[in-house]
Amino acid sequence: MGLEPISIKNMEEKTNDLYEAVVVMSKKAKQVINERTIEKLMRVSDQTEMGVFDDEENINPEDYEELTKPTTVAVDSFVNGDLEWTKKSSESDSQ
Repeated sequence: MGLEPISIKNMEEKTNDLYEAVVVMSKKAKQVINERTIEKLMRVSDQTEMGVFDDEENINPEDYEELTKPTTVAVDSFVNGDLEWTKKSSESDSQ
């Protein structure tokens, strides 16, 4: 479930700037983390009734489902070509 080594040439096929590739993958990983956080908060808010907290629900370790790490999701999306991005043009680039 860990990251596999990827070739720099594979990254260069998507973009000529490696720093750009890292930024794109980083932002995708942050997006995955934010989506998972929102999903968890929604589940917790659905379980909470009128601000009264019942006894804490015990989670069975056998039912634990390990999610793919956000970095792995981001890198896989980048390598597979599932990510689309645009460069913001700054005023210094146009002058």
